Amino acid sequence: MRVISYNLRKHAASGELEKLVETHTPNLLCVQEINTDDMPTSVGGLVLADATKLNRLGLAIYYDPQRFVALSTKAFSLKRSLHDIIAKPAHERLLGTHLVDREHDRELVIGCFHAAPLTALNSLRRTQIRAAHEALDSFGPTLPTLMVGDFNYPVFKDHLSTSVQETGHEVTLSDARTYTRYKFFRGHFDFATSIGLDITRVTTLPQGVSDHLPIFVTADYAAPRSETLQ
Repeated sequence: MRVISYNLRKHAASGELEKLVETHTPNLLCVQEINTDDMPTSVGGLVLADATKLNRLGLAIYYDPQRFVALSTKAFSLKRSLHDIIAKPAHERLLGTHLVDREHDRELVIGCFHAAPLTALNSLRRTQIRAAHEALDSFGPTLPTLMVGDFNYPVFKDHLSTSVQETGHEVTLSDARTYTRYKFFRGHFDFATSIGLDITRVTTLPQGVSDHLPIFVTADYAAPRSETLQ
């Protein structure tokens, strides 16, 4: 499967989505920092599964209806940072969709994630990531799960990988940095976590008007998690 994740920088890069989908033909599109009132119901043949309703800057997931059937979608609140408390509303930091993959006759969970901003501690973001994985497990604890988005995690990613692996998930960084705005915080902010999937590659796409670069994730199904848990 092919998945694009993109932080639109307060909706500024929304006009780039049609071209991104046309050029790279993803099966799934996950976007962050959107104005949900201005998001279309379809982008280049991908249809809107759902978008957050309460956040000032929201999340949305699009999917290819020829390949997937969307069964259910849910937004989740995670532990809040000081930024979330002050800049209300900003608590819906995860959107999850439970899908059926027609091509492989498999169920799948996709998460679109936006961690607390750089003013928060990495420890809070690790707490949010762990909680996000637990929330996505509510769709089905043995389902293959891919979570992509803006993790806002500038340094000490080895610590993050260790924390994530404790729950059976894997962190896969992109092949080039994805954030360029601040000199001292440039790096791989946008990446993927997964379980029950083999991530073939995470590619950083060319920069548009956002301070984040889009990422392009390719993945295949691994052995069913129910088998690995026995």
